[in-house]
Parts: sequence; structure tokens; C-alpha cells
Amino acid sequence: MQLITDIAHFHPSHESVLTIGTFDGIHVGHQRIIAQVVATAKAQGLTPTLLTFFPHPRMVLNPSSPIALIQTIEERAALLEGYGIEQLIIQPFNKEFAALSAADYVQHLLVEKLRAKVIIIGYDHRFGKGRAAGIEELRDFGSQYHFQVEEIPVQEVDSCSVSSTKIRQALTSGDIQTATHYLGYPFSLAGEVVHGQKLGRTLGYPTANLQVKSPYKLIPKIGVYTVYSIIEGKKVYGMLSIGKNPTIEGKGESIEVYFFDFDKDLYGQEIRLYFLDFIRDEVKFDSLEALKQQLKKDEINCRQLIYSIINC
Repeated sequence: MQLITDIAHFHPSHESVLTIGTFDGIHVGHQRIIAQVVATAKAQGLTPTLLTFFPHPRMVLNPSSPIALIQTIEERAALLEGYGIEQLIIQPFNKEFAALSAADYVQHLLVEKLRAKVIIIGYDHRFGKGRAAGIEELRDFGSQYHFQVEEIPVQEVDSCSVSSTKIRQALTSGDIQTATHYLGYPFSLAGEVVHGQKLGRTLGYPTANLQVKSPYKLIPKIGVYTVYSIIEGKKVYGMLSIGKNPTIEGKGESIEVYFFDFDKDLYGQEIRLYFLDFIRDEVKFDSLEALKQQLKKDEINCRQLIYSIINC
């Protein structure tokens, strides 16, 4: 896949089938649109292309209402390549770009730069300054510049009953199963393994402390989760704690995972955790011994879930 972050120097050799949007999460609804883009491009000998924006427009236009994203832009790109997109354009979104008129946006970006021959979009797509233009205006531009517009009908989009907003709500409430159903794959979180206070060792549960670098990546609800990671080509299961560690004074917030039946040194490595289910809320215990007993129960619950998944 060709990744374009500087469109000023992008000169595509072929015309494109184009879709446009933020595509945060690339959920099952997004996947329908992408599949249609790829199929249309293959049938017409064009290049399947996706135009997305970063930062998220809401971060620029409404900074007082912060938004955490399901995916980093790098995670989004990796998934899109897997779904068959051959050109991914990441357009820097700023106030200057937001002020472009619909006419300038279509002429200079979609037609001249991206050589769009077919544009496939959802029924509610809006564009141009103040989001003033919609599907009818885009069809008018299509007649003027000789590109075809295909609209994903409301019935097909709504039949998925899914949106990026619903997925964010599911993750922040600990509803991992709903998020997985909407995404069509497990939500994941990546970060570098860094040194912590090593208190887990004293409890019999040595953990890998994860430092997530992206400031806008969504972190699910505080609590304990069943997760897995791919380490040296093998799937390794474990239990993850996201929390403020109220039982251990001075420890502070952390994201730490205990891998089952695994004892290799991971310091300095980047690992990705895939979420399987939420186990319980974070609780303040009266003693470290009470916390240790609860961790044993958590391990049993996690292992039972993993067993049911492996043997289903």
C-alpha cells in the first residue's frame, strides 16, 4: 500500500475509486464500504484509494470537547492495507483545510490530486466549509468533472447498527464483547514495556508495565481484562489491569499485564494486547494479602474464559 502524507508531491499514475472519511475503528460498516471500493476498482481497472484526515476534525474544530480514538493513525493504516486499499492519503486537518469551499475541495483535491473516477461514500457524507455540501452537490460536481458517485444507502449502513461512537462507548464502559462484535476483530492496545515498581513479583504476579505513547489513543474502562498478545510468533494469554492501584500507596496509574506460563524478559519491547473480555472493576483491598487472593480468583476466571475460547 502506498501511504501519502504530503499530497502536494503526490502524482498518481492511475485514476482511482475513492472513499472518504475518518474511519476510526474501521468497523463492520466501514468494511462494507471498503469492500465495495476494492471490488469496483478491480472491475474497472482503477486504484482503490481512501482519503482520511488527521488530526480528527473534532480535535481541531471543537477542542473543548476532547475525543479519544479507537485507533492510532498507524493502526488504521495497517488494517486498511489488509482490506485491500492500495493508496491511503492522510490529509492534515487544520482550520485552513476546514475553510476550503466545497468547489475547491473537489476540484483541487479529489479531481486534480487524487484523480477520482468513482467516489463511494455513505448517505450522510458532508464536505466543504461548514460541511455545507452533501451527496447532491457531489453528484453535480461529478457531472462537471466526469466522475461517478455511488452512495451507500441508509438501509445498508443502518443494518449494521454500528458507529465509531457506539464502539467508544462500549470500550469506556468495559463492554468488550459489544466492541468486538461491532469492530469484527478484537480491540487492541500497544505500548513499550517499561520498568515499574516490581510489586507484582512480591504478590506472585510479575507484570509487564505498558507505556502507551499516543496521547489520543482510547484506553478502556479501569478494571481487569482477559487479553492475549503475539510474542515471537506465538499467542500468549494473560490478565491485564488498567487502573489507579488504590490498594498500593504511591503506585499511581498503570497499565500492566501478567502473562500466563511465560517468563521471558520483555523490557524495551513493544507489545500489542488484544482484548477478549472484561473481568471485574478495580477495587481497593484492605491488605496486600487480600489483593493477592483476588488476583488468584482473577487468574482462574481468565483461564476459564481462555479455555472456553480455545476449545469452542
